[in-house]
Amino acid sequence: MINIPLDQIKAKISSQAGLSGEEIDAKIKEKLRALSGLISEEGAAHIVANELGVKLFQAGGVLQVSGVLGGMRNVDINVKVVQVYELREFTTERGPGKVLSMLVGDETGVIRIVLWNKQAENASGIKDGDVLKIVGGYVRENQGRKEIHVNDLSKVMINPNGISVEVKQRGSSDSVPVVRKKISEIAEDDMNIEVLATIVQVFDINFFEVCPTCNRRARLREDGFACQSHGKVTPTYNYVLNLYVDDGSDNIRVVLWREQIEQLLGLAREQMLEFKSDPSMFESVKHDLLGNMILISGKASKNQTFDRVELVASRVNKNPDPEAETKRLKESVASADSASNVSKVMDKPAVEKEEARAPPQPRADSKPAAVETKPAPESKRDTMKTKPAPEPKKNPDQDFEEMNFEEELVDLEDL
Repeated sequence: MINIPLDQIKAKISSQAGLSGEEIDAKIKEKLRALSGLISEEGAAHIVANELGVKLFQAGGVLQVSGVLGGMRNVDINVKVVQVYELREFTTERGPGKVLSMLVGDETGVIRIVLWNKQAENASGIKDGDVLKIVGGYVRENQGRKEIHVNDLSKVMINPNGISVEVKQRGSSDSVPVVRKKISEIAEDDMNIEVLATIVQVFDINFFEVCPTCNRRARLREDGFACQSHGKVTPTYNYVLNLYVDDGSDNIRVVLWREQIEQLLGLAREQMLEFKSDPSMFESVKHDLLGNMILISGKASKNQTFDRVELVASRVNKNPDPEAETKRLKESVASADSASNVSKVMDKPAVEKEEARAPPQPRADSKPAAVETKPAPESKRDTMKTKPAPEPKKNPDQDFEEMNFEEELVDLEDL
């Protein structure tokens, strides 16, 4: 079944049938009552759309990323490669297999593509910036994210003539909204979240060899470094940096890759490689980073090796706007206070709710009540102590070997 979000169904009904939001909601509620609650709200919206002759999706033709829906089959789409991950080999009870995933996009958004077996082998030459025409893919949902899967029955054409694709800038104002959270509120597999926090610990940068052609991991062999796709190579280097940040509610380990490290430090790649030649140069940089407040966007991920939730950064703002953050904090506090006051009134008995509308009038014969004076509590900020960074099970500067460089989740049921 093709999974279409309820808000998208309503939007299509509104645009094609010319109904207002209130009229659409009324028709959906009426359908739910008629079916005695035996159908979901999405199902009722599907029926309403069908009765009004509204087409919720266009069968056939070339899709755009924004039009991809869970459960779709025979998907044709033109996209540009944003990032290619490493080819993986695995073995199941049904035998060996290969899988390769990549991020691709167009002017409407970015999506992950997963290629299996022969398709993964044939895609070994694909690099960032290539345009792909995919024919006959199918869509699956993976932890709330839509992915286009490509198997042996599908076709992938690399840089076909006459097709050009522009990718929407990631992180732009019309992209998926980012949710601000406190560190204590972060849950495993949270997506598109941001945290405003202070750097409290910085580890050394870890450099690792990659193929200069496809940017995949290069492995050391007896005769030198080799890429799985391009054979023996003279490698270049990518890098990863780990640090701890604290926002007063808790602290969390943050993983930054090449682009995010360059955003944080404001350095170019050539300058970053100087730290590889002379690691001592990074000591002063580490010292200068401590105590700085940064705004981090990314996703939460469970590090299985260390059994902890970490924040994998996709964007780093090393100079968040103080005025904007102060305004946002005030609005958040005001909203919370308003919700708290409403909750207190709603929790009172009916008689107390009536009394809460106006202050009680003193009786003529009443005496002023004795007021017990208590010392003002200390400020929470004054008593709050930063939690120490959790003790890792081994040297944190070395654990990047166990880290999932691809940061992807693929399902082997397709094999």
